[in-house]
Amino acid sequence: MGKGKRTKTKNKMRGSTKIIIFLLLVIIIAGGILAYQIFTKQNTPIDNEENQEVASEPEPESVPEPAKQIQIYKGEDRPIAVMIDNHTGAWPQAGLNKAYMVYEIIVEGGETRLMALFKGQDLSTIGPVRSSRHYFLDYAMENDAIYVHYGWSPQAQSDISKFGINNINGITESSEIFWRSKEKSAPHNAVTSTEKILKSANAKKYRTTSTKESVLNYVADEFELESETIANKVVIPHSELQKVSYEYDAEKKVYNRYARNKAQKDWTTGDAVQTKNIIITMCDNYTLADKENKGRQGLKNIGTFNGYYITNGKAIKIKCIKSDRNKQTIYQDLDGNEINVNDGNTFVHICPTNSNISFE
Repeated sequence: MGKGKRTKTKNKMRGSTKIIIFLLLVIIIAGGILAYQIFTKQNTPIDNEENQEVASEPEPESVPEPAKQIQIYKGEDRPIAVMIDNHTGAWPQAGLNKAYMVYEIIVEGGETRLMALFKGQDLSTIGPVRSSRHYFLDYAMENDAIYVHYGWSPQAQSDISKFGINNINGITESSEIFWRSKEKSAPHNAVTSTEKILKSANAKKYRTTSTKESVLNYVADEFELESETIANKVVIPHSELQKVSYEYDAEKKVYNRYARNKAQKDWTTGDAVQTKNIIITMCDNYTLADKENKGRQGLKNIGTFNGYYITNGKAIKIKCIKSDRNKQTIYQDLDGNEINVNDGNTFVHICPTNSNISFE
């Protein structure tokens, strides 16, 4: 073989060797990349996709809390107004803590009588029940209440007929509806119950539901009065005989009731008689000139009168406006705004304009 041919053969062999080496390098590099990818995939956390899915889910929308509802005055049960004896021989009385409002007004002899208003209650004992006085009818009407009493004055009898008031008179009812308790002496021992009252009301075909709004403008959220008048103790003299006072329990945020310096208790439970709110209306009473000459009273309660609203240890001055006997009383602050009243029971005291109301 010639020298030229051998040289060409060697050159071809060198070229082939370079190509093979290059291909081997490419294969090794590609294999390394593939091995790295496999290794990386094997070491990726198994739950990575799950974590990503959880993270991508939208957070649940926050559900707003339901608005607070008034508890003291709710539902469509028609109110029941019961005349409660307030003579010392009638103490203690039953049911006052379950009333949403209690009115206290002067009667003959310097005594007072109470009218307790119940709505949606189930009470086995209410009383002692006493006779009607005509000016209490004004407050029964403004509450759209069935009026319950044991006897009546001539003026009350006349006005019950005049205004067509749905009333239940214990004197004309059976002993099933009203009965005499052996724990007290007559006439301070006539009692009844909500069940018996409703039984009588149904028999008389009285309406037992009502959609009438409350006399008071209750608010569900507890509030404090903006006032410099501290009212940890409130003294309300209705007369020389009947002086009522209230002492504030700051822990429970209620007032404990006292009458003639005696703590008032519930007849059936023994609990202290308490109230969340106190309203005072200053309007004068007078003695009626009737044939019976028993010193029965009248009340000058139509118009605008000074008063107080008391709650949570504070008091403010208010105006009490009653335009007619069957119209609801409007209670306003001195700026002319209807007052807000804390959700809870209320004692309403109607007493003479010269009463020396005091606060401590």
